[in-house]
Amino acid sequence: MKKFFTKFKNLDLNIAAIVLGALIFFTFFAVIARYFFNRPIYWGEEFQLFCLVIIVFFGAGAGFRAGSHVAIDFVVELLPKKAEKAITIIVYLLSVAIMVYLFIQSSVFVRQMYLTERITNILRIPFFIIYSAFPISCVLIIINYTVVTYFKYIKPDNTGASE
Repeated sequence: MKKFFTKFKNLDLNIAAIVLGALIFFTFFAVIARYFFNRPIYWGEEFQLFCLVIIVFFGAGAGFRAGSHVAIDFVVELLPKKAEKAITIIVYLLSVAIMVYLFIQSSVFVRQMYLTERITNILRIPFFIIYSAFPISCVLIIINYTVVTYFKYIKPDNTGASE
């Protein structure tokens, strides 16, 4: 399991970082084109929206892995270790159940976009490609959250596998 985790550990973060770099570069270039050359890039808004969708959804998996998601756990940390572990497992199971539900619903939506063949106005990108970032990120969030929970609470070995 560790080998799999280390191999794909930063896949979502790398995707989000590459797309963020592309978004920053493109936005800078679009500003230059518009204000210095008076040649606006008409498809730029669609591209920027596509980039933002990818950054948000793929960055979420990295957020779960890093523990930077919103959590109010100071009450749980006051409890005995066994109770803290039990509550953490319950929260994990609820979170995974919600992510599975979101995966199913977003997959249905992506399938609907595929069947209706909807495309963006200017770039003609099929919407199912854009929206497929959501179910993919649900899977990555589940994997990241599972691995972090496993190494932090089920089998802690202090080797930094969850970092």
